[in-house]
Amino acid sequence: MSFLADHIAYDLAIIGLSIFLFVLAIVLFFICKKKPVQSDEKEQEDYEEDDEENQKAIVPPVKICGRAYSLMDIDAATDGFNQRRIMAKDLTGTLYAGVLQNGDLLAVKRIHPSLVLRNAGLSGFSSVMKRLSSAQHPNIVSIIWFSEAPGERIIVMEFVGTLSLEFYLHQNPDGNSLLDWNQRLKIAAGAARGLHYLHQIASPNIVHGCVKSSNILIDINFTARVSDYGLNFLAPQEKRALIGHVDEEYWITNNGGGSCKESDVYGFGVLLLELLSGRGCEEGLLVKWALPLIKEMRYGEVFDPRLVIPSEIKPLVRLAKVASACVGNSRKCRPSIAQVSTILNHLEREVCFMTSQH
Repeated sequence: MSFLADHIAYDLAIIGLSIFLFVLAIVLFFICKKKPVQSDEKEQEDYEEDDEENQKAIVPPVKICGRAYSLMDIDAATDGFNQRRIMAKDLTGTLYAGVLQNGDLLAVKRIHPSLVLRNAGLSGFSSVMKRLSSAQHPNIVSIIWFSEAPGERIIVMEFVGTLSLEFYLHQNPDGNSLLDWNQRLKIAAGAARGLHYLHQIASPNIVHGCVKSSNILIDINFTARVSDYGLNFLAPQEKRALIGHVDEEYWITNNGGGSCKESDVYGFGVLLLELLSGRGCEEGLLVKWALPLIKEMRYGEVFDPRLVIPSEIKPLVRLAKVASACVGNSRKCRPSIAQVSTILNHLEREVCFMTSQH
């Protein structure tokens, strides 16, 4: 009898425990399913907004590739390619100031019709422009969109301004320099960052093809913006503009010649010599004149005589040595633009620190 009573008690305990666990499970289910109160919803929304802002601060916005717009839109923006809208001309085309209906400014480059008609290579224009328009960096001029039609090729770019580094250094009407040493160093570092982005960060990498002072635009904050990158294909036969801005290997017709990252670095070295001396490229004469002086450490003869040589000359000497490494070595021994950019970024920070101490 005692054994039977114990067995019944055990069964009842098991049944009771099972019922308790079943009820507990149902209660927990409804608690988890219950919606949070209004204040919790507001707190969650605020958190999500803060998190989104943090993500925006960390991750740069992704630019959509340029797309093909109608020639009619571009014609309206430039007032029918009005001559009064012309900002500049070069061997590949004419640059116009364009204005959209909302008032936004654009830089519109119209490729010379003669080049379009005689250059069969422009058949791949749209594919090249889509690739180039994906590039985005604070130190380059972004390509916004493009258009093509029979006998027409148009490139629409971000409007930075009308003044290039070439103007500031060599074309100022009053004959005086408009750039002090600190500004020149800032421009050099900014241009190096832009070129470094094109060479090693943009995907796929982009070879500029013609690095020179006329292709470095200066915005209102005196920030360097690299322009006209990757456009060599527009006028492959036009070599006059490259003389003095590319290395000797460029002119070799067999393997190893032509545009490449190393030839861009050479052109950047010429650019540094222009910033240091205030002289133009003069179809390679600048390198022949400046390189021996730098090697003999006669830096004072290289520096622009229109400016007072600063008391702390080390940053300028370092800049001269970097220029010498870019133009005085073969392609195999030339520094990469990443190495150059690292040095110039350090110099820029160093000069900013010294300036803040005075």
